Amino acid sequence: MADHEDHEDFKPSMTPGYKPGAQKTAAELANLDAEDESLARWKASLGIVPGASGGDTSGPKVTVLTLELHSPTLPSGKKISFELSDTARLADTKKHPIAIKEDVGTFVCITFKVNHSIISGVRYIQVVKRAGVKVDKLEQMLGSYGPHPQGQAYSKDFDTDHSPSGMIARSGTYNVKSRVVDDDGNVYADFEWFFKLAKEWE
Repeated sequence: MADHEDHEDFKPSMTPGYKPGAQKTAAELANLDAEDESLARWKASLGIVPGASGGDTSGPKVTVLTLELHSPTLPSGKKISFELSDTARLADTKKHPIAIKEDVGTFVCITFKVNHSIISGVRYIQVVKRAGVKVDKLEQMLGSYGPHPQGQAYSKDFDTDHSPSGMIARSGTYNVKSRVVDDDGNVYADFEWFFKLAKEWE
């Protein structure tokens, strides 16, 4: 049952009538309709310019690098961030969950690189459970991006959420499963982390 629930939780929402177009590399897109100036400006804003490298298209289109948790109430100098390559750090949150202050606004930010092609229909899905019961779900699109000309990473902030408050909310650990997936079901990141609620940031 749990596997079925997880599958349904992470199934991307589909827009009725929407059909993804054929995939093209950055180089192919850069040379498409090259005489259209407005289209050229739009493609340039995505990092798709003539001479763009098609790159190695055998790997994933997207590599997710970090996840950060932000809040305007965080003490100066305090940062909550994970390198997704640091699986030991993520796993450690099960024994030592991150402390999040109750009753404050928080939001997730991810950094990622686009390796080849142009991405669209890629979204971040986050499901929060407590004692095995789903208490929150976030699903948001990343937007449209192409490979950055200098190979730099992009960052994306998601909507602000409000942390629960009260003794009951503070009495357990919350399990978060995060996934970056596209409309075709290709998964670019899939990771798990844990947090607890506290009266103050720790």
